[in-house]
Amino acid sequence: MKKIAATAFAMTAAAVLTVSTPAQAASYGGECGSGYGVVNSAAIGSKGTVFLTYNASNGYNCVVAKRNSAGSAVLVEAGLAIHPVGSHWTKFDGGYFTSYAGPLYLSAADKCVDWMGRISGTEGGKRGTNCG
Repeated sequence: MKKIAATAFAMTAAAVLTVSTPAQAASYGGECGSGYGVVNSAAIGSKGTVFLTYNASNGYNCVVAKRNSAGSAVLVEAGLAIHPVGSHWTKFDGGYFTSYAGPLYLSAADKCVDWMGRISGTEGGKRGTNCG
């Protein structure tokens, strides 16, 4: 009985060690350009992060959907719109990319925005945020 319990414990400990290693999260790398700072972000499951940035000097928001790590091309999409979005994103970029989709720019001073990122079918983002 002790041998079975010890074996079960060792198998459980090994499973915990392999499962508990978190993926490296994507970080914003200035993809929107000079003057844009991150004002919001959301995880795209465990695959990446969508970043909402804003440039106070021109009143534009920018969105980038970025993979945790670059690799072979997969479907990556980004969307940005004034809230409420309606049936289509005002700005949209999608295709098979190795790193990120976007940047997408939209004049949104004093308005709420809807923004999203999607990687291989997993979506992240928020609706009606960053008003004004």
